[in-house]
Amino acid sequence: MIGTISSRLGQLLLVIVGVSVIVFLLMHVLPGDVAQMLLGDKATPQSLARLRIQLGLNRPIWVQYARFATAALHGDFGISLQTNHPAFDDVLAAFPVTLQLTLTSLSIATLVGVPLGVAAALRPNSWLDHSLLTATLLGVSLPIFWTGLMLLLLFGGILGWLPIGGQMPPQLQPPTITGMSVIDALLTGQPEMIVESLRHLLLPACTLALVPLALITRITRSEMLAVMTQDHVRTAWAKGLPRRRVIVRHVLRNALIPVVTVIGLQLGLLLSGAVLTETIFSLPGLGRLMVDSITSRDYPVVQAGALFIAVVFVLVNLLVDIGYGFLDPRIRRR
Repeated sequence: MIGTISSRLGQLLLVIVGVSVIVFLLMHVLPGDVAQMLLGDKATPQSLARLRIQLGLNRPIWVQYARFATAALHGDFGISLQTNHPAFDDVLAAFPVTLQLTLTSLSIATLVGVPLGVAAALRPNSWLDHSLLTATLLGVSLPIFWTGLMLLLLFGGILGWLPIGGQMPPQLQPPTITGMSVIDALLTGQPEMIVESLRHLLLPACTLALVPLALITRITRSEMLAVMTQDHVRTAWAKGLPRRRVIVRHVLRNALIPVVTVIGLQLGLLLSGAVLTETIFSLPGLGRLMVDSITSRDYPVVQAGALFIAVVFVLVNLLVDIGYGFLDPRIRRR
């Protein structure tokens, strides 16, 4: 198991280096001039030249990358061209919002999707099985922006049951401790804030959970059906073991390895791809920050955010690989 982890860490370092090169090159081949955008159309050639020298844009591309990589190793990604704050600080400030949304939506998808997949696998070709397959196909097919707008219109506009955006009412803003409104409300011990933060989180979390919920349900069902045909499961039935024990210990445990893979991949994807949900529900998360920074050509924030997402993504995959060892002893002994 230690050898596997060491090999994965080496691969992860290569991935991070590759991402840094790609992001750096992409940001520099986009059309437009950063100096012109910062100084405006009335800037003189002399002022533009001075700013390019100040930002290092007059140097060869490989020199600019070497300078960027050296500074990034020390946690310095430069100053945001829009907020004039350290770029990495802007990324860290936005990340808790996305993390809270992602963990909540993935928890909903897992806690609902795995039992539904098990129920469908235990009754193959039944009305329940066909209904769940149809519902999950619909869940994967619906565009997330359309789903979010419909939920917003129904529960926020027509019924008025839930808020239509934001993290918390302005008059109930809790002190910022972790940056996650629910956790901050719990830490301050104020029930009204806890309820309001959960109400604001419910609609965006359900919107973002729809696709991973459908995937987890279908993967769980298919893996359960595949494991139930294996010899060790038939032997367990022949020995007269209780049905619950066979399903949980011999079927579900072996079927969970691909499910854990899907959950890990979805966690990384949701952390980096929640921009539509954050935009619809006015959440100041990392995805929304990245899009705003790309449109404004804010190089430092884009580079800091992309590398941060890459590190989180590869660490999640490493944790998934480690989790395999707890589910399958054969992997643990490698």
